[in-house]
Amino acid sequence: QVQLVESGGGFVQPGGSLRLSCAASGFASGFSLEDYSIAWFRQAPGKEREGLSCIKKADGKTYYADSVKGRFTMSRDDAKKNLVYLEMNSLKLEDTAVYYCAAEKSSYSVYYYFTQGMHHWGKGTQVTISS
Repeated sequence: QVQLVESGGGFVQPGGSLRLSCAASGFASGFSLEDYSIAWFRQAPGKEREGLSCIKKADGKTYYADSVKGRFTMSRDDAKKNLVYLEMNSLKLEDTAVYYCAAEKSSYSVYYYFTQGMHHWGKGTQVTISS
């Protein structure tokens, strides 16, 4: 069973930066996170879950929601195949949320992933932006 563990959340002032990590494990023999599309989502209290960024398996490209484009950068660890990051800069109060990484082996559009979610989820890490 694929397991995803997020880390790196915390408290930061507006305008600050954080880097979240997502470590994946539990793949079947011969498979790794590179065989999955992987994405970051967040959910703030009282709000719907929001898809933020996605590395799509089908084309290897990274896609971003408009709300974070230019501020957040998603990347894979070149050396550690089962580790991805979300670098978050110029953080705003409205970025406060629980951040989740998720993975999906089946190929769908980014819109589908962002609206319908993915098969495997981490438990999330809290990010709080406060002055």
